[in-house]
Parts: sequence; C-alpha cells; structure tokens
Amino acid sequence: MAAVIREPCARNLIAAEPCPDELGRTGSVTQRRLVLSACILASSMAFIDGSALTVALPALRDDFSASIAAVQWIVNAYVLALAAFVLIGGAMADVYGKARILMIGCAGFGAASAWCALSASPEMLITARFFQGLAAALVAPASLALIGAVYPKTDRNRAIGVWASASALTTAAGPLLGGWLTESFGWQAIFWLNPPLAVAAMVILVAARPKDYPTPRPFDVVGASILFVALGLAAWGLSAAGPGEAGGHVVGVNIGAPAVAAVLAGAALIAGYAAWERRTVHPMTPPRLFRNQAFVGLNLATLFIYAALSVIFFLLPFELIDRRGLTPTEAGAAFLPFTLCVGFLSSPVGGLADRIGARRMLAAGCLLAAAGYALFALLRDADFYLGVILPMSVLGLAFAATVGPLTAAVLSSVEASDEGLASGVSNAASRIAQLVGVALAAGLAGFAGGFVIAFSAAAVASLAGAAFMLRPAEPESP
Repeated sequence: MAAVIREPCARNLIAAEPCPDELGRTGSVTQRRLVLSACILASSMAFIDGSALTVALPALRDDFSASIAAVQWIVNAYVLALAAFVLIGGAMADVYGKARILMIGCAGFGAASAWCALSASPEMLITARFFQGLAAALVAPASLALIGAVYPKTDRNRAIGVWASASALTTAAGPLLGGWLTESFGWQAIFWLNPPLAVAAMVILVAARPKDYPTPRPFDVVGASILFVALGLAAWGLSAAGPGEAGGHVVGVNIGAPAVAAVLAGAALIAGYAAWERRTVHPMTPPRLFRNQAFVGLNLATLFIYAALSVIFFLLPFELIDRRGLTPTEAGAAFLPFTLCVGFLSSPVGGLADRIGARRMLAAGCLLAAAGYALFALLRDADFYLGVILPMSVLGLAFAATVGPLTAAVLSSVEASDEGLASGVSNAASRIAQLVGVALAAGLAGFAGGFVIAFSAAAVASLAGAAFMLRPAEPESP
C-alpha cells in the first residue's frame, strides 16, 4: 500500500543533486540510460509491492486467521522502518556512495521479499516486512539521488519525466496485478515479483556502475532511534483502541491504560526528538527547519492529508471484498481511477497551480478530497459505480491537485540549499502520516460502523489540511 500513496517531493530529491557536469563527472549517454533503467527497476519494486499488497490484505487475514490489528502491522512494520530510517538511508548514500548503497538495498529488498513469501505466520511476515522496509529506506533515496548524480541539469527534466511516468504506470498497475496474482496464485506471488527485479537492477548497475564520490556526513543515530521508538509506541497505542462491548453490543470505546500510556510516551518522545535535534551537532532535521513556520505548517498539512488517505486505502479492500463480494482482481480495478488520475493529471494541474498559487490549489485539493471521503460514507449502500468508482475518481482528482502543488509549496518555503533536505523530510512526513492513519484505521475497524466513522474521520482530517493551507503563510524566523 505504501506505493499507492506517492511521496509528495520524490522527484525533487533528483533535482536537488549537484550537476555532474559542473563537478567534472560527465558520463556517457549509454551509461546514464543504463543507470536510469536500474533506478527505475529498483523504485518499481517498492511501487509494485506496495500498491499490489493493498488488495491482498483480506487474503492475508483469512490465510493466517489473523485479527485486523495483526494485518495492520503487516503494513506498518514496513512503513515504520521506512519512515524512521529513510533519512539515514540518504545520509548513508552520501557517506558510502549512492551506487553501492543502492546495490545493498536491492539485495536486501529482494531477500526480504523472498522471506515475506515464505512466511508461515503473521509474526514471521511482520518481521520480514520490517526488514523489507529497512532495505527500502536504502533503495528510495539512493536510486533518486543516483539519477541526479549522473544526469546533468540540462537533461534532468527528461530523466525525471521518464522516471515519473514509469512510477505512475507501475503504481497504477499494482492493485490490478496484485488482485490477479492473489486470486490466481495466492498473496505470496506478490512478493515473488521482487527478487527478479532486484537481480536485474543489480546486474545493470554492475555493468554500468558510475564511480561513487562519497561525501562524509555523519548521521544522527540517536535521533533516528528516538523517532523510531516514538512512532512505534504511538502506532501501537492507536491500533490497540477498540470497541467496548456489553451484552454483545458496542457501548463505547475501549482504550486500555497501556494504549494511552503508549500514545503519551510516543508524543513525549517526539518532543524529545525535537529537543535532541536542537542540541546535536549533526541533526537529521536541522533546527532552522523547525523555526521555519511555513515549512512546519506544510508538513503538518502533509500529515493530515496523507493520514486521511491511508485510512481509506487500508479499510477499502476489506469493504470491497468482504461486504461487496468482489474478487481481489475486481477490487484491484477499483483503485485504477485514483492511480491514473494522480499519475497522468498531476503535471497539467501543476501548471494551473502556477497561475493561481500552490496554496490555493492545495486547499482546493483538500476540500475535494474531503468531499470524496464523504461520498464514500454517504453512498456506502449505493451500487459499485456510484458508491466506489465515483468517490474514487473524486479522490484521484483531489490528489492530482495536491501532489504537485505540495512539492512546489514545500520547496518554495526553504532556501535553495535546503531543497534536498526539505524533500526528504516531507517524504518522511507522508510515511509517518501513513503509519498513524493505518493504526487509526485498525482501531476503528472493530466498530459496527467503523467504515463510516473512518471515512468521516478522514474527511475531518482533510478539512484540517485545507485549514493549514488557507491560513496566511508566516515568514521564516531569523
């Protein structure tokens, strides 16, 4: 599922790289194309794996006779590792070389995928997914940065366009492919797709591997550890909440003391992370970014926007398969309006945002998304086209109006020298939002009206994102 929710600033991790021509590191056209192919294959593993897995979640639950809480950790174990370590992965690519880290990440992702396919219990699969997330934390930043390291600025837009188009196509095909594989061969087939892709990417890198130019940059191990524990506690606490029952009827919310303590401890550790980042010599998120009110506001909006979407994308496959009786393939097809809209309308809508302003377009996108979530809740008993395809199309249009302008707004809120770092932080924020959203969805799923409650909560979160966009931008603190 992670790949269905596309990172808001991914392509700018490419654009922020120094121009190789200016550094005297020009490579051949053939080498560049081969490296681009390898990076696309590497990125495609995560895109296909994430979006294809979305529709396999009900099958995983049935196969393991697992609870919804266990299923959500199959998603969140991956996202937790990725969110906590993706900034470290970028630092490691700088310190040890982008091509080398990408090779290690591909090998790790392929091996972890095979482990996932061979898992015989939810616990084993959750563990394997965690290591898959660690590998993805190397693959994602290293592959994007490597494209920027080999393509000069004059050719970068074309390379970014090829990468973005391939990302859109693989993301769009993922749910449909995942549904067909699950229905025909079982959920394990989704994970068996990755090892061949990993091997192909590694072979191409060996053949056309550019020379690495490591840049020593210590990374913040303590900060990453604090953030990892904080996110894990908060996610567990949110997912542990469930319906209280009496006489076989839901009478309220059952939130135990351990769940409350976990959420409070997670919040305290996040505050501690911010304090640590102000003290340490080599912070993952420099204090100047915390002082930048416009940047902070945009990332808070990102949390609301992507948390709302992750609630929907976690619960919708269960709704489609369990309640509507769709096959996994049919459920996968239901996601196509969203992924196709985001993949092919984001660029045209971005041109409109340039004319009316990124914040206005973002606010419009959030309001449209809130309408889409409301349609899901209100039309739950309608037929498939009215109750699923219509609101999914509205969501697709909403996020086509959101992804590009969010990138523009984030980058315009910082100095040019901080664009790469800002892109990485914004991408990490979208992952954290997914972690929280899935945990919240799992907590709401136990209620009789959990679907409607979850979609209503998503609409409220999206409205909160719009509120952040509509408030006046504050100047950066000196």
